[in-house]
Amino acid sequence: MRAAIIGICLSGVVTPAWSDDLNCSSPGVVATTLGSTPALVRVPGRVTQPPIILWHGFGPPASERALMDALPLDEVPAVKVYLGLPLFGERALEDGELGQRQKKDMGTLVFEPVVMGAAKELPAVVRALEQHRCMRSGESIGLFGFSAGGAAVLYALAERDVRIGAAVTLNASTGLSASVHAFERVTKGSYAWTATARKLARRSDAVSRAKDIAAGEPPPALLIVHGADDAMLTPSVAVTLREALQPLYAEADTPQRLQLTVVPGLAHAWIDTGNVETLRSSIAAWFHTYL
Repeated sequence: MRAAIIGICLSGVVTPAWSDDLNCSSPGVVATTLGSTPALVRVPGRVTQPPIILWHGFGPPASERALMDALPLDEVPAVKVYLGLPLFGERALEDGELGQRQKKDMGTLVFEPVVMGAAKELPAVVRALEQHRCMRSGESIGLFGFSAGGAAVLYALAERDVRIGAAVTLNASTGLSASVHAFERVTKGSYAWTATARKLARRSDAVSRAKDIAAGEPPPALLIVHGADDAMLTPSVAVTLREALQPLYAEADTPQRLQLTVVPGLAHAWIDTGNVETLRSSIAAWFHTYL
């Protein structure tokens, strides 16, 4: 499998440091574009599981590279695909413009193009991975998302445009309403809701779309991780989501495929806390078990 990926995955665009050594233990990293989405693809020495696609957030880690450095997941024998969110990285706006958009209308000018836009890019990313033989056609993927990236994961689960076998969210927003509340808490301001924004809120609300998220036989394995000390998106959003999903997973006779972990001492900016290694291990174990 490793040799096939080196020779075929991403059209053979590989890093010379590892392309000639099929048995090396160091992962190879390829910077590329999948569909129209900038990506870093991390290929381990052994590949036996489907790819894991990962989204960063607005704050640290706020890029593909930063998320890869913080969460390499090399112990999971899967290709890891770190995607850049729309309006970030190579697609970043001019300095200050993102903040201006947030002040003008964070719902239609930021949340929709970034969070919902990321999820809408997912089918093209999966098609590109299939075309480059980084995964088999029709295979279920793994998904990870932090903060806004976590909201993109939940929206992708609800939309069901691609097959998702296992997912992990970390300090995730559960939709536009949760993001607005966090924004108001930080800025001490008030968001001016419009009819369009309310429609986006309904469409993106993971709690009201719990049946869509839990659909499938079996439903996707979902690990919800939230920091007990997250002051931006408080753990209550994760608890409410779990409460909405739990009876659906129980009805499907798969309660073990849904788990909420509230981590003591973990703040929203998780890479600055002291329990990152434990966090990495629990995320890796989830993908090991359910992907």
